This record gives sequence, C-alpha cells and structure tokens, in this order.
Amino acid sequence: MNLSIIIPLLNEEESLKELYHWIANVMQSNGFSYEVIFIDDGSSDGSWEVISSLSKNSPNVKGIRFLRNFGKSQALHAGFAKAQGEVIITMDADLQDNPEEIPELYYLIKNKNLDLVSGWKKKRYDNTFSKNLPSKLFNYAARQTSGVKLHDFNCGLKAYRKDVVKNIEVTGEMHRYIPVLAKNAGFSKISEKVVQHQARKYGSTKFGVNRFMNGFLDLITIWFLSRFGKQPMHLFGAWGALILFVGFVLTVYLGVDKLFLHPDGRLLTERPQFYVALVAMIIGSQLFLAGFLGEIILRNNKHKENYKISEEINLD
Repeated sequence: MNLSIIIPLLNEEESLKELYHWIANVMQSNGFSYEVIFIDDGSSDGSWEVISSLSKNSPNVKGIRFLRNFGKSQALHAGFAKAQGEVIITMDADLQDNPEEIPELYYLIKNKNLDLVSGWKKKRYDNTFSKNLPSKLFNYAARQTSGVKLHDFNCGLKAYRKDVVKNIEVTGEMHRYIPVLAKNAGFSKISEKVVQHQARKYGSTKFGVNRFMNGFLDLITIWFLSRFGKQPMHLFGAWGALILFVGFVLTVYLGVDKLFLHPDGRLLTERPQFYVALVAMIIGSQLFLAGFLGEIILRNNKHKENYKISEEINLD
C-alpha cells in the first residue's frame, strides 16, 4: 500500500464526505493504493455515522471511534498503530488542509529519502493578531530548544516514512512536537514544504487561546525529556549531590566550630548557617532520591495506551 491517510476529528460531520471524495479523486488520478483512517475522538454529532456510511461504499475507508474525547495526540497514536502504507499522511478533517498536496508530499518522502516532511502554512486565512503573534513566538521557541528548523510545528498536514510512526509514541499533547519526537528517535532527515491553507468551510475551530500556553508547557516537557528523559539521574542526581555536598560542608564547619573553636558561643539553632545546612541536606537528599526513583521507574515502565476504543471499521 502506498499511502495511509490518518484524519483525527471531533464533530466534523459536515466536512467528512466532501473531504473523503476529494482525497479519493486525488488518489485515483495518481494511481495510488491507499487507506483513509478516520479517528473519531469522541464526537457528539453524526461524524461516526458518516464514517460508517462511507466505509460501506468504499473498502479504503477505515474508522476508529474513541469512547470519549481523549485528544489529538491519542487519536494520531491510534492511527499510527493501524497504518499499513509505505508513507503516512496526517491531515485535519476541517477542509483547511488541501488533499492536492498529498502526491508531492509522497514523492518527497520516496524520492528524496526523507523521514518526515512537515507542511508550512505560510499564508493563512485565520491570520489574526491574537493567533499569529503567539504562534510565531511558539514556533521560534520550539526551533531554538529542539534544533528542528521548521516554521510551522503545529501544521496538521505532514508526511512520514512508515518506520517513523512505528517508532515514536505520541502521548499527552505532544502532537505539536512529532518532528522533535522523530528527531529524538534518530530520524533526522526532516524537511518542510509550503502548503496551501484553505478557509474553514464548516463549523468553528476547536482550539482556544489556552492551547498556546499548553504548547509552551509541553515544549518545556519535551525539552526536558529530550535532554534527561533517558537519564533522569544525570539532572536530579547531579544537582542533588551538589546541594547535599554544600549542606554537608556547612554541617562539618558548624560542628568543628562549636566543638573546638567556639564551644561557649551561640547555640547552633541560633545561627542562620544551621538552617541553610539543614535545608540543603533535605533538598539535596530529595533531589538525589528523585533521580534514583526516576531511573528505577524508567527501567520498569511499560507503555500503556491511554485511550479506549469503542468501535473499529475495516481494521484487523
């Protein structure tokens, strides 16, 4: 199979038929073998009924339905697990991503031997100041901290080599940082392509202003995981040992001073150095213990899916 097209969605019943027929026309005109996997992330409208209807008329349509809304990252993770194509395309269900871009994305992966190609919506139809400025700041911060030089990390239209999606785990709200996850997994051939942005035709956006705050918090998380996710002892243990050493030195100094130098001086509890030493010993011990426990958890942790599927269509 040439292509797996993964489409996470939430309450997009109005656009699904039009989107699928558009994709099908592009696939047929280019002679691709393909599957379209719709992941219904707990929709409360008739989205699943539309997917079921499409699947009855086309074996290329496959569907996954979550019991409730688990988030876009979990939807992509479920789709990646089921994808069978040589190249995997992700796109949004709101018709703002243009299926006409798919063939070129496919050939970029195949002919240039790339691991990942990310779309860049250079010209947007929702380019308001309240959305544009935070987005630019977010993308700048992501480039600087990750080393992945993309202009639009959050673009839903992306292409992946199959090996990439089978070797990364998209959890939490890390869908924004799939290129960073891919790089951390050893897939460094990452590029981008300017893609056409369509004006929204149906419904309204599902994202609010809070997504930018969540995005920056996730960026800090993935930076930490990239640097210390496999060796938490290198961070917590190092700082813990340093602070513990400072506390130990102060404790020895106070003990020697009280026992031998100024035995008749002030009580230790009246000296500020005593409390500095006490706090340093406690914090240092806690940090060191956190690193040690992190190493134990890391070595014993087994990944568990954090979503629940209620129905599937045409998936083995």
